[in-house]
Amino acid sequence: MSGKRFSLEIRPRIPERLARLEELANDLFYSWDRSVRGLFFRLDRKLWHACGHNPKLFLRRVAQQRLDEAAADRLFLEEYSRVLSAYDAYLDEHTSPEVGEHLDPERDLVAYFCAEFGLHESLPIYSGGLGILAGDHCKAASDLGLPFVAVGLLYRQGYFTQTIDGHGNQIAHYTPTDFDQLPIEPARGPDGRELHVRVALPGREVAVRIWHAKAGHTDLYLLDTDLPENSEQDRAITYQLYGGDTHTRIQQEIVLGIGGVRALRALGLEPTVWHVNEGHAAFQVLERCRELVADGLDFDSALERTAAATVFTTHTPVPAGHDIFDHALMHEYFAGFAEALGIGMEALLELGSSPANQGGFNMTALALRGSRFHNGVSRIHGGVASRMEAYVWPEVPPEENPIGHVTNGVHVPTFLAREWAGLLDMRLGSEWRNELLNERFWERVDEIPDHTFWSLRQSLKAELLEEVRRRAVRQHRRNGLSPTQIERLTRLLSGSHMDILTIGFARRFATYKRATLLFSDPERLARLLNDPERPVLIIFAGKAHPNDLPGQHLIQVVHDFSRRPEFEGRIVLLEGYDLALARKLVTGVDVWLNTPEHPLEASGTSGQKAGLNGVVNLSVLDGWWGEGYTGDNGWAITPHGPEFDAAFRNQEEGRELLDILEHRVIPLYFERNSHGYPTGWVQLSKRSMKTILPRFNAQRMVMDYVRDYYGPAARQGRLLAADEGRPARQLAAWKRRVARVWPRVRLRMLEAPPAQIAAGQSLPLRVAARLDALGPEDVRVECLVGREDPDTGELKVRERHLLVPGERLGEDEVAFAIDLQPQLPGLVHYRVRMYPYHPLLCHPFEVGRMVWVEEG
Repeated sequence: MSGKRFSLEIRPRIPERLARLEELANDLFYSWDRSVRGLFFRLDRKLWHACGHNPKLFLRRVAQQRLDEAAADRLFLEEYSRVLSAYDAYLDEHTSPEVGEHLDPERDLVAYFCAEFGLHESLPIYSGGLGILAGDHCKAASDLGLPFVAVGLLYRQGYFTQTIDGHGNQIAHYTPTDFDQLPIEPARGPDGRELHVRVALPGREVAVRIWHAKAGHTDLYLLDTDLPENSEQDRAITYQLYGGDTHTRIQQEIVLGIGGVRALRALGLEPTVWHVNEGHAAFQVLERCRELVADGLDFDSALERTAAATVFTTHTPVPAGHDIFDHALMHEYFAGFAEALGIGMEALLELGSSPANQGGFNMTALALRGSRFHNGVSRIHGGVASRMEAYVWPEVPPEENPIGHVTNGVHVPTFLAREWAGLLDMRLGSEWRNELLNERFWERVDEIPDHTFWSLRQSLKAELLEEVRRRAVRQHRRNGLSPTQIERLTRLLSGSHMDILTIGFARRFATYKRATLLFSDPERLARLLNDPERPVLIIFAGKAHPNDLPGQHLIQVVHDFSRRPEFEGRIVLLEGYDLALARKLVTGVDVWLNTPEHPLEASGTSGQKAGLNGVVNLSVLDGWWGEGYTGDNGWAITPHGPEFDAAFRNQEEGRELLDILEHRVIPLYFERNSHGYPTGWVQLSKRSMKTILPRFNAQRMVMDYVRDYYGPAARQGRLLAADEGRPARQLAAWKRRVARVWPRVRLRMLEAPPAQIAAGQSLPLRVAARLDALGPEDVRVECLVGREDPDTGELKVRERHLLVPGERLGEDEVAFAIDLQPQLPGLVHYRVRMYPYHPLLCHPFEVGRMVWVEEG
């Protein structure tokens, strides 16, 4: 049929009795409240799926007749009333007492900046783990009543949607989003007009529109340059997430960091804590300094005041993962900004300097120097980041520098299956929702009868298999496969094949995640999967970045294995990985597989989502699993560090993976009792759930931030801002003095100490500190006491003792002394060091300077 095809959307009128459906559709509270989503699902299940689970779009397309019927349906109206009652009660809740111990909701406000937010598939402004984590952070902040706003970018095309063709090639599709279909609205000023801000780019200014999204108690503000007054080039700045060249990238980060600060100012918001979640938003540090310089502070003092109230979280475990901008590019975009800061361009570039990137401006380095509270996202990653970024504190041992860690967690209401929530309500009472941080409470999972637990796990797997079959059939039909081929490839994907061990691997396809480690011995794997008495199914899903050709090759490799005769139907590769598919996978598989190269998994959270649903983790001991594994709640693959050859690591860890599958996982799953279910497996599954749920949920994560980062940052920010920034000026001047004289500072032993003392005796220690222009109040002299590690020869510190300043020894030396009484018996070792000290410091080693005693 020829001729142009026109589209017409016939929108229904919402009946008065259902008027608040529109309110529910415009609050991302629906992204974690299944009862809200259930209302739309009940109205029209098929349309709900066709609309991508988008309530706002759904209400524009649902039939008028269906709404009218629902408005007259007593059962639907009762459910509608229950949902509204719960929603209103949630919005009436105030700041939790735990938050109130650290932050004052009347004067504190946390501003959380991130380049992506993954709250729900209906708001496609996320690519993967960073965005999902940011979305969970927003949700948990809402649950806790945290005074909190989030700032990000609104992408016209977002991240790509994925298809996989018949040869295993990933095809990236970019589809423009109609903002009118999203749960957002333009932010407006008191006069009702849209709020816009402007940012300077080379030779021009760019207008930025502010959008508002509501997520329970959390306000999310999104920035967009797609405005008629901007040039076509500038309108495209916010088109794609992680798209374009380096010019696009720096422009996006200027809009996010600088534009984000200006947006909050335009909204009349005054954050007391600023959280930079990954380095993309670090330009906000420069903008806040510019504001303070414009108010009369010098740059160094402005930086101290800004950094005191700033938290920076790094998610990057490898140097190549940082955003680096060439100095020439920085000159092009920031020459005028440096002038506004009252510093030269050389000084601005120094803020982003790093030894590994000479001639480049490192956004992580800027974020670290522009903040005083820093963290990685797991215990292992905190150590990796401390070593990788040690150049910021060059004389401080990496394990003692200011980088700490907050291990990521996941939002339980979002990722706990609806069926689990119902069973927990029935067995543990509804109070379980208020016990997410109580590990002892979750021991009550053992109260659930084994057969009930197993039955629920099996029903979730049946739902998953049906969904996987539906997706796989659609995928294969589009790729031109015949009905017999499709049947052969999907024959195990149905509720009639419940008794099949199902393993899931779903995440970003990046080389370090080693999706193909499972295929290190294909013949052995084929034998394990094709045992007719103990069948095994493996489901793969995930995207590779469009520019990551090695990652895309991994998808091809998995596809090729899935089409081999010995693996047909037993290895399934799904396209279109998104939040909706993730929720199904993490609730429905039996085993969650994760095989990253240690220590390159910063945290990872998919295994946490699986574990809280009773799925058992099989993972390399990296990221969060390094803390989560207890020895009896899953299986661990022993990691080989980077000191080993990559081929050897893959060989050894691939062999151990198949050993665990063959000798532990598969036998335990198929070892059935007289009632037909595996008692040992159920006990392991329960152990997974009760150890992971209370320790790795987003409420715990956010409370860690509140207690250890937000509260201290709010207090420190107020401290340095007092008296028009006078403390910040004092601290900046002191740091300048330390930097000037520290190269001449020395520490030496005044007397050779004895090699042995009797028990109960003291060791007299006297050292001479050459302080130059510093005073004894400007330093701390410390003695570290401990044992020598027999493997590394390093001192394992057990005791710390401060030496007391005494008399002057000549013009620039001061004696420090202590009568040391070590608490350790036997052979001990000790070292003496000195570092700068000021009462206004956030961290004792933030200056990054330290000297150790020399021979007298």
